Amino acid sequence: MALLASGNSSVLPTLYEYYTAGGITSGLSADKSYFTLNEKNITLYSGAMHYFRTPKKLWRDRLRKLRAAGLNSVETYVPWNLHEPSPGNFDFGHGGSDMEDFLDIAGFLKTAQEEDLLAIVRPGPYICAEFEFGGFPSWLLSGVNGEVKFRTSQNTYMDAVKRFFNALLPILAALQFVNGGPIVMIQVENEYGSTASDSFQPDQEYLRELRKLFVKNNINSLLVTADGVATFGSSGSLPDYFLLTANFEGGPYDSFQALQRLQPDRPKMAMEFYPGWFDHWAEDHQTRSASTFISNLEQIIQYPGSFNLYMMHGGTSYGFMNGANLNNAATDNSGFQPDTTSYDYDGPLTEAGDYSVKYDLLRDLLVRSANPKTKIPDQPELVPRVAYSAISVEDYIPLKALVDDEAPKFEFERPVAMETLPINNGSGQSYGYIVYRKENVDLKAGSILQIQGHVCDTVLLLVNGKLINPTLKESQDLNGFGFWRQDGSKVTLSDVSLSSATVDLVVENWGRVGYGKLPQYNQRKGLWQGDVLIDGNVITDWILAPLEFKKSWTNQLATWKPVSGYTGPGLYRAYLNVEESPRDTYIDIRNWKKGIVIVNGFVLGRYARIGPQQCLYLPAPLIKAGRNEIVIFEHYEASDEVGFSTDQIYQSL
Repeated sequence: MALLASGNSSVLPTLYEYYTAGGITSGLSADKSYFTLNEKNITLYSGAMHYFRTPKKLWRDRLRKLRAAGLNSVETYVPWNLHEPSPGNFDFGHGGSDMEDFLDIAGFLKTAQEEDLLAIVRPGPYICAEFEFGGFPSWLLSGVNGEVKFRTSQNTYMDAVKRFFNALLPILAALQFVNGGPIVMIQVENEYGSTASDSFQPDQEYLRELRKLFVKNNINSLLVTADGVATFGSSGSLPDYFLLTANFEGGPYDSFQALQRLQPDRPKMAMEFYPGWFDHWAEDHQTRSASTFISNLEQIIQYPGSFNLYMMHGGTSYGFMNGANLNNAATDNSGFQPDTTSYDYDGPLTEAGDYSVKYDLLRDLLVRSANPKTKIPDQPELVPRVAYSAISVEDYIPLKALVDDEAPKFEFERPVAMETLPINNGSGQSYGYIVYRKENVDLKAGSILQIQGHVCDTVLLLVNGKLINPTLKESQDLNGFGFWRQDGSKVTLSDVSLSSATVDLVVENWGRVGYGKLPQYNQRKGLWQGDVLIDGNVITDWILAPLEFKKSWTNQLATWKPVSGYTGPGLYRAYLNVEESPRDTYIDIRNWKKGIVIVNGFVLGRYARIGPQQCLYLPAPLIKAGRNEIVIFEHYEASDEVGFSTDQIYQSL
């Protein structure tokens, strides 16, 4: 009897055996007060996992852990910005982009099915996900085809959406449950009701056009929308066409009652029930009570309702792909809150795939409550991580030399946003850093530089290669020069007179905002809100240099020098020699200040000593046997070695 209750008995059918016995005649239906799949009752016990936040070689391990918890579905977003990195150039796992290994969405969904999981797919086009720009590609901001009105039926925007969806949706259509695949539910847009403001109401024609796109591309799975329905009601949906689902952290009864009022006698589902939360840099690490989590989950099941845990397994926002929030309604960047590289989310499965207390509670609950009983796999054993021995920095390239010798350069009369640079087939610069250089400047002692407007997002100021900024040591330093919070920030350039000096302003895109009112989507990065002045005089005739840190560029850098006493801004290289099979580890960055880490040419992510995240998760698939090149772009003061840890460390300064 214990075996039957736990779902481990060999006599129990698998999920697919139970729901496909006798053949497939229909998909997921919401025509009654409960879901049916292939005309059999089903409650969706789902967990979110983003394929683009976990290396492909680890997908099966994470998916099996989801199924071993008793879940019957996995949910994922689809990031437009990764799949179409420049207009008309797509990468669905074989497109040659730096993120190629993460983008085989068809492979991910097939693996989910092999692990006896159904799938919920949320392709956007807007996804939020605390992902860069909410999943939008930044080339929409280039202005080549005119100003884009995001998340509306405007032709300029919809033409781009149609091109992407006409490439993506046929992949999804072939993998629908009715076609023998795992997909049972597809979400249209995301949290669209939250766009409502005094100046804008959700565009119903936009939603109708999206629906037509899905139908045209043979999507016949159940279409849904998701919103904080207790607040926004059905304003972000078309109730006659879509099933409404709810997003919430607590109070399941209130949200489900709102769904009942909006769509009486239809299934109730929490599309986003939050077991944890995400982190911003310069704030405390976010956690949520395990007991409250399981109590709310019990209420969802008892209502009765279905759920999707957002996130079950958060993973990592690799590269430059973390998003950001605004803590106010401003559009001037003053309320900018960048998200950390780690997307651990305090979920049941940690960033590195470990089981948490929440996982154990979830599994115990589903053993008791899940219906019908189906065969559940044993929990996969954890593979111990390793803290490799610290490695010494061997080579470096000062930041000024990097710009002098390695970066492409363009001339502009005034500073412009990175998205407008004539690179990437005319689609501009999406990620990384942009350098604004003014050469042959005569400076008197005490000269003052002023940046009009707000920096988007951080700036390093160098004069003849010497850093002028103070080092970022604690969170309150973000109020000073070099960061987004100041309007019209000023700084003294030199204590002595200088002739024919070179002034460099190195501006970082620390993540585009991914959630908020519609005006917040018209955001660009770099210096574009005004001019740069020295002693009150507008400076013109700039040289602009993008530092994108694409793998092809980083791997061919040729101006490395043996490390010397220099510890200022620049690139630092060390080598990790792995003699046996690679194992997961964390890079401990507590002896560094701020920057990015690159492993074998791949941008692993950002670090900042101010926390809360103090380590970068380095999974084994990103390491190779033999010599691994680790490059660190440090903004301020470099350490002489790179350390490792078996676990994440949280500390806020």
